[in-house]
Amino acid sequence: MVNPITLPQLSRVKAVPARTDALVVALTGDGDKTEVRLPSGLAKSFEKKFGSSAAEVVAELGGKPKPGSVTVLPGGNGQRLVVVGLGSDAPSPATLRTAAGAAARVVSGLSGVGRVAVALPADEPELLKAVVEGTLLGQYGYAGVKSEAKDKPAPEFSIVSTVADNRIVDDARAITAAQVVAREWVNLPPNLLYPDSFAQAAKQFVADSKIAVEILTEKELERDGFGGFMAVGGGSSRLPRLVRLSYAPARAKAHLVLVGKGLTFDSGGLNLKPGDSMSTMRCDMAGAAAVIAATQAIAQLGLKVKVTTYACMAENMPSDTAFRPSDVLTMYGGTTVENYNTDAEGRLVLADALARGSEDNPDLVIDVATLTGAAMVALGTEIFGVFSDSDEVADRVLGAAETAGEQAWRLPMGEWSAEALESKVADLKSGGGRWGGASIAASFLRHFVADELDWAHLDIAPGSFNEGSAKGEIPVGGTGIAVRTLVEVARGLQN
Repeated sequence: MVNPITLPQLSRVKAVPARTDALVVALTGDGDKTEVRLPSGLAKSFEKKFGSSAAEVVAELGGKPKPGSVTVLPGGNGQRLVVVGLGSDAPSPATLRTAAGAAARVVSGLSGVGRVAVALPADEPELLKAVVEGTLLGQYGYAGVKSEAKDKPAPEFSIVSTVADNRIVDDARAITAAQVVAREWVNLPPNLLYPDSFAQAAKQFVADSKIAVEILTEKELERDGFGGFMAVGGGSSRLPRLVRLSYAPARAKAHLVLVGKGLTFDSGGLNLKPGDSMSTMRCDMAGAAAVIAATQAIAQLGLKVKVTTYACMAENMPSDTAFRPSDVLTMYGGTTVENYNTDAEGRLVLADALARGSEDNPDLVIDVATLTGAAMVALGTEIFGVFSDSDEVADRVLGAAETAGEQAWRLPMGEWSAEALESKVADLKSGGGRWGGASIAASFLRHFVADELDWAHLDIAPGSFNEGSAKGEIPVGGTGIAVRTLVEVARGLQN
């Protein structure tokens, strides 16, 4: 049961419309010196009506210029003023994305609001893009699975900007629409989103795009030697799937292979997770959601980059058919692997797909996965890790993340992290040792990418699922992290 995903109506306008139910404006400054940036004429009428400036009223209500802080005021004639903090510095795309997201979330919860004007400083292309993205992402919230769904229509948003290029709005909408679908998939309960239903949802999602779809069932996976898939998914009655998407525009400038981990539920297998660690494991397919969504957005944007995407879908369950620690697996392509922990399963399905993707002779391979808790220990809950044995590739991914407004940090790998992969009974071991777990996992994955190919690994265990409160454009639950970064990587490959 997948909730229908429809983004609210959004358009760019040159000035605040005459009729709006809510007006989003900025609060800037520091300390006692703050200013509410109201459109011309509205500041005086507000002060005349309420006897104080909007900034003074906001201060009395405890509002602050901290980026993303929101205060709602009456604006007269039933209109609401939604005042959102932008800080004291010149607004950056990241600040505006956060502010627009926070404001959109608050506005979407107000009653009687059908038309919203967003009058934040968006008079440069990158600033307009950030406001559109923040507005569309901020209004999203997972509706859940309830017997009585609340059908509240989304407000219509008008973004006030003098930038006369509607392609910016269209591009931002295409990207955020894909990211919102990725969020929805991550949020779905695992009894509703499992390997086959996820594969069918992906097929339906790209049906109207110029994307070819191939779904390999357990029969084809076993026939073709995908030993990682068959081991990881063998303990569940819901057997694995490999979804291969192909977007091949004419005169493509480069070929990008994307590989995403799609563990629709990870119990840990025979190395069973503790209960508290298992409750959010529906999010272990966030990597697959990200690569599918990014592929759709790239196709919608018409980028001149060929993209071949592998979404690795399986369910890791304990049973009498589950794989074991110390099993030796034969991966796609023939490499043998000594398994060390059934809760380190993601790297096994990724390894199969990376070996298969290398046969496509791409210019760049990127895999995306909620792979290790070690990455969260290193980076916290918001910044995803980037691994590569190429400085140029790492810089390309980090630059794309910065352009996209997502936080990423490069983590190390090298001979020291590969030593834990030495095995006495197989070609290599899938891991081991207590320290540097994220780097060891990255070194394992690198083994399955052809030596001559450029490669990066994105460990999105940090940032893929928000267990805290919503803030800015980031909701509770699935975030759709890495979608925007992957789109920007593809955009950069056109040059």
